[in-house]
Amino acid sequence: MLGPTLEKLAQEAAGRWILAKVNTEEQPEIAMRYQISGIPAVKLFHRGEVVDEFVGALPEPEVRRWLRKALPSPRGEQLARAEALMNQGVWERAAQELEAVLEAEPDNEKARFLLAQCLLFTRPEQVQEALSGLGADSDYADRAEALRVLAQALQEASSEEAGGDPFAAKFREGALALRRGDFAAALDAWIAVIERDKDWSEGKAKEACRAIFQLLGPRHPITEARFRAFSSAVHS
Repeated sequence: MLGPTLEKLAQEAAGRWILAKVNTEEQPEIAMRYQISGIPAVKLFHRGEVVDEFVGALPEPEVRRWLRKALPSPRGEQLARAEALMNQGVWERAAQELEAVLEAEPDNEKARFLLAQCLLFTRPEQVQEALSGLGADSDYADRAEALRVLAQALQEASSEEAGGDPFAAKFREGALALRRGDFAAALDAWIAVIERDKDWSEGKAKEACRAIFQLLGPRHPITEARFRAFSSAVHS
């Protein structure tokens, strides 16, 4: 669609999403207004404002990924409710909200990742299946892998007998803390294992700690409070 000005297009759209193509040689004032120096320049407008953009040609899968990330979800309010429930530790109810979102929007990567996070604390054996729709190119790929590692740790800790192994007992202590959603206590227990035997059970405690740090992110208060102790234990 060609339009004389973006303002006119916005009026015609009347709040709807439309695809508009503008020839910047014929409309230099638009190129100047939106600082377009290279083409193709793709800008996503909503209610007259640029909400996302990219410059240059992208393959179709990348464009689809960009749109999935940029376009607001019709289930945004339901996602917000689920996140609020997660912040309160109400995992089962949050999972129900997220399952409803995914039923309507199977490609909603955020909902899929959040559902897997809820399942970590309730049904860790289902985490792998919940994450099956997230590929290596997903924005959630690294944190999804962290969830897989932690889910595996929880399952192993619940199925294995500690016997007389004090490290196994301490690792299980950390797993029980994680199941309660207590990341700090889980890290404390697993770092204690690393301090005594960093390579215990093929480095399982190290891998689990790294997964928590990956999941929480480097600026999370728990990461900032415990990463130095972890690093010291690993490199001592």
